[in-house]
Amino acid sequence: MTSRTNDATIRAGRVRALKSHLRAEVVRQGSVPLTVAAPAADDPPRGGIIVVQDARGITPYLMSVCDRLADAGWLTVAPHLYHREGIDEVDPTDGWPQAIPTMDRLTGEGIDTDVDAALAHLDAVGFDPSQRAILGFCMGGTVALHTATRYELPAAVSFYGGGVSTSAWPGVPALAEAAVQLRGPWLGLYGEQDQLISHDEIAALRAAAGRSGQATELISYPDAGHAFHSDDRDSVYRPAAAADAWSRTLAFLDHRVRPR
Repeated sequence: MTSRTNDATIRAGRVRALKSHLRAEVVRQGSVPLTVAAPAADDPPRGGIIVVQDARGITPYLMSVCDRLADAGWLTVAPHLYHREGIDEVDPTDGWPQAIPTMDRLTGEGIDTDVDAALAHLDAVGFDPSQRAILGFCMGGTVALHTATRYELPAAVSFYGGGVSTSAWPGVPALAEAAVQLRGPWLGLYGEQDQLISHDEIAALRAAAGRSGQATELISYPDAGHAFHSDDRDSVYRPAAAADAWSRTLAFLDHRVRPR
């Protein structure tokens, strides 16, 4: 691993150190590193949620999301999708420009392997299929919907997942094509000012999900753009949309995932 991995681990550790009632660790399922965050040992988790990174990787922001979910009673598992690059996150000094080529080198086969490792971890710690869900941001939102076409999950949530009209990676169909194959409930959360996902694509995705026969809903926020939930980026963060989307996410998980 590079120094970027070590720096990310240190920063995430500092964030988690403020939450003494939570437990967090990096484990391996085969060759795949997974960051696991859970409620305290005397507070059994209600279910397991796979949390899929945005294009930047396993960042302090993503760890803050895992902490919030763990604080709400969920065990979270975040697969490190850039582990084949030898990093947990792209260099934060380069930010989004550096993230794009790293993200583009992913493949559907690799993504599926890493998500399957997270599912295997949830199996190993005793969660049955009715107690598991997936949640993702940006490219992770794409992965969340894609995974929900591969498995009968009780809940999947996509925050502004791209690759709607064209495939994001080899082996991952465009979401407007994949959504009709959803095998369980899905919640989509999108910004109408998103420069990467057009109004027409949002409409097409909403319609495709509606044809799946599953319980689906796509909420779009008129005053929000891409990454509106990223409270570590003032230029894109939209507090009102983020708060509403997070409230809907927690309610969706509470309603759909059977308590342990």
